[in-house]
Amino acid sequence: MLYKEKHGLILITLLTRTVLEGNNLALSTILNDGFDKNRTCCFSGHRPEKLAQNGNINSPQIRRLISMLYLEIENTIENGYTNFITGMARGIDLWAAGYIYEKRIKNPDLKLICAIPYNGHGDSLKSSEKWEYDNIVDSADKVYILEDKYTQNCMQKRNRFMVDNSSKVIAVVDNYRSGTGQTIRYAKSKGIDVHIIDINKNAPILK
Repeated sequence: MLYKEKHGLILITLLTRTVLEGNNLALSTILNDGFDKNRTCCFSGHRPEKLAQNGNINSPQIRRLISMLYLEIENTIENGYTNFITGMARGIDLWAAGYIYEKRIKNPDLKLICAIPYNGHGDSLKSSEKWEYDNIVDSADKVYILEDKYTQNCMQKRNRFMVDNSSKVIAVVDNYRSGTGQTIRYAKSKGIDVHIIDINKNAPILK
């Protein structure tokens, strides 16, 4: 795993331990960055093309979905959470990260943490998404890069890293046979508090 200082360009190798459990890759990390796991929440959700209207933020369905996501974040903050980990994927991850970015202006106790699956993850983004991605990374309190380059397991490592360092997950899910569904199952197996915004259960307003 690699770690990037907020104001630096040097990638520093941290001590990690990788443990194989059956066919699943479990990542255990040794971190001492002052973040209280009991006050840390992470996000999981689908990319825009997996959502209604291809994730068009001007559509009524996506506007309602984002409002539900923001409300869940507000409730989490009210319950004492101050640290938020985003996996930096397009869609839910970036929308959640952008909201924390804005909230920090009036609440400096909030911390934004980026968990990036591999170095160069955001390089293919275009226009506004690229600007948003780079702005969030540049302004984050901590940035963790799980792999130096893309690997078959880097997304799963990223997801497990977030869960392993959180006590709550906010998940937006439509298809449980997905990375988000896998993350939800992993979090539940670890006894983590999972708050789910289920698109199918809210289909009349979200689809």
